[in-house]
Amino acid sequence: MKKLSFIALFILLFSCNSVQKYNRQRESKLAPNELKNDVDYAYKKLKELHPNLYWYISEKDLNKKFDSLKLSITDSLSPVDFYFKIQPVIADIREGHLAVRIPGKRYSSTEIRTMKNKKSLFGRLEYYVENQKLFVSANKDSIENILPGSEILSINSIPVAKYMKKYRKLMTSDGFNSTFYPYYLKDSFFNYYSAENGYLDSVKLETRYEDVTKTVQLKRESKSEVDKEKEKAQKKKKSDKRTNDYVLATDSYNRSFKFLDQDSTIAYIKVKSFSKSFSERFYKETFQKINDKKSTHLVIDVRENYGGSLSEINNLYSYLAKEPFVLVKKPELTSKSSPLKTNYFRKSHPVTYVVKAIMYPFVFFRQILVVKKGENGKVNYRMKESKVTKPKENAFKGKLYVLINGGSFSASSIITSKLKNDQRALLVGEETGGANDGTVAGFYSYQSLPHSKLQLPIGLLLIQPNIDFTETKKGVTPNVEILNSFEDTLEKKDSQLEWIKLEIEKEKSGK
Repeated sequence: MKKLSFIALFILLFSCNSVQKYNRQRESKLAPNELKNDVDYAYKKLKELHPNLYWYISEKDLNKKFDSLKLSITDSLSPVDFYFKIQPVIADIREGHLAVRIPGKRYSSTEIRTMKNKKSLFGRLEYYVENQKLFVSANKDSIENILPGSEILSINSIPVAKYMKKYRKLMTSDGFNSTFYPYYLKDSFFNYYSAENGYLDSVKLETRYEDVTKTVQLKRESKSEVDKEKEKAQKKKKSDKRTNDYVLATDSYNRSFKFLDQDSTIAYIKVKSFSKSFSERFYKETFQKINDKKSTHLVIDVRENYGGSLSEINNLYSYLAKEPFVLVKKPELTSKSSPLKTNYFRKSHPVTYVVKAIMYPFVFFRQILVVKKGENGKVNYRMKESKVTKPKENAFKGKLYVLINGGSFSASSIITSKLKNDQRALLVGEETGGANDGTVAGFYSYQSLPHSKLQLPIGLLLIQPNIDFTETKKGVTPNVEILNSFEDTLEKKDSQLEWIKLEIEKEKSGK
């Protein structure tokens, strides 16, 4: 017991010192020559590790951007200020998975416990971005004087337009699509704001609703006993948690299934994220139900699904395919040693470090074995998703519709691109935020810039769906384009899903 107590105390002290050191470093000024060295280091590592760096920008143009960045650094800057200078250049590479991590303040365990007893400041509202304006789409906590549909004009007297312009430069999607930004910006706006401005107990919001302007004091209130009891209830295991992948942070299920009509002819699957957790059980049980009910139509909804596991989408595709298929082409790397640069010991506490050290020889040899140089001279990474997969016995054989929008990214784009190419589904909605022809992700090499200590995760695998490439450098385009408006959102109207239901009704009635 004494040994365990000592280890726990050691980890606690190590963690506290680490937090203090990080925050001091985050606020300290760095000389221009140090920052320029960080720029050179970042570009060097990108050229060394990224398998398709010049996919959307020429080498000449990217060289110019990095040179211009260095010329613009004339004064000492903190890592936070440096982040706002280097990230727009990284964003110009137009790889949605590639971004410098914003160095937000870290908090001690004591501070975190205090925060847990208080409500979120900005998370009590839901947001909508349109024409570079920020709106409130839902007031989840019934905050007084903030109506859904209100535009947020300023925060602590600083115009939202200024933040929008600043944060928009930090963001990128895959390639040249423009649909991704409104979705990602509404979800990330206050992450950027909090990282930049720190933990605030209150802010002054200037809002406008139907030409009436109001000033509202938004406060971080303490949680009531009712709130605490609700959280306790949420934490209790529910019978379907392990099937539908319950997410405590949102008090919602990652996957859900239902029939849209009384006779069960239309089945509907919503996947918020391809997390892989409990996914095999979910799809096995769901497609068994669809098969038992003899459903003739299936709708799969991957709107605002930012992606996730290749393994999960490969498994899902096996319930949709009518014949054996290969989901993705053989992933490409820059070199045979790339898989060994994945920061195996990253974020390891003393105890886990020892365990990982014991396992490392096995991990090392496995990574070596799955890398092979092909006849074309390219280095490929072997994975089951680039091999032939057979359809499941109870695979759905009816008519398939897939709902997509600008928030459909990464793995969502890969599976929808494959479905469209194979003419297996009718895609409805708007162009995806992820590219039609693939992405760079898989696993990452986490680079720490030497002086600023900014973190730059670099994807090591070029992952492309097994399709005939469009070369459009844009997202997956729908077969039927239907845009949901802000008014639809406020009225909780789903024009895209309603179009599908109407089409099925026409088909059933023979019109």
